Amino acid sequence: MKKLLLVCSLSLASMGAWADGLQDLEKFLREVSSGKAGFTQVVTSPKRATETVARSKTSTGTFEFLRPNRFRFEYTKPFEQTIVADGQTLWLHDVDLNQVTARGQKEVLGSTPAALIAAGTDLKGLSDAFDLKPGAAKDGLEWLEAKPKDRNGQLQMVRVGFKQGQLSVLDIEDSLGQRSVLTFSNWQSNAPLKAVDFKFEPPAGASVMRP
Repeated sequence: MKKLLLVCSLSLASMGAWADGLQDLEKFLREVSSGKAGFTQVVTSPKRATETVARSKTSTGTFEFLRPNRFRFEYTKPFEQTIVADGQTLWLHDVDLNQVTARGQKEVLGSTPAALIAAGTDLKGLSDAFDLKPGAAKDGLEWLEAKPKDRNGQLQMVRVGFKQGQLSVLDIEDSLGQRSVLTFSNWQSNAPLKAVDFKFEPPAGASVMRP
């Protein structure tokens, strides 16, 4: 950048976006203890050598959470799949295969996008697991960038977008170059949810794996 005025303007704009985004995240953690929404998820994979455009897949479903550490993703299209964290165990149910995978929640959720939403109630806990950096305002959203401090995991970066203080987008990048963008709709803050709503029982006849 050649002009000092331009440099100063961009710096001030970045600082303002960070302040707004930080306030949005703090407010979300402090004031929203539960929630539910619909979502659309678009997963884009890196182009192969023989491809001219990147491959993408779109899924839809519902999401709900209850702090601390409880959430549920119900994928409905194009395939049915359920992911439930009950506070102790993370359950993944593939409906078509009638197969359930169960993992200890503490082992897998420390530095994940779900932790940003459902884990704690303040920034301190998140700062233990993530480096938080400013993101410039874009597409009508205020952004934060969260990079896991554990560099050995699959997750590389999460961008969190807020619109007027409401969680709107999670933009996730992994170590394989895959990008997953979840856009939320019909958000309901402080929904009347209870811990029992996140109880999961494997369906009859399902095979259960505990890696």
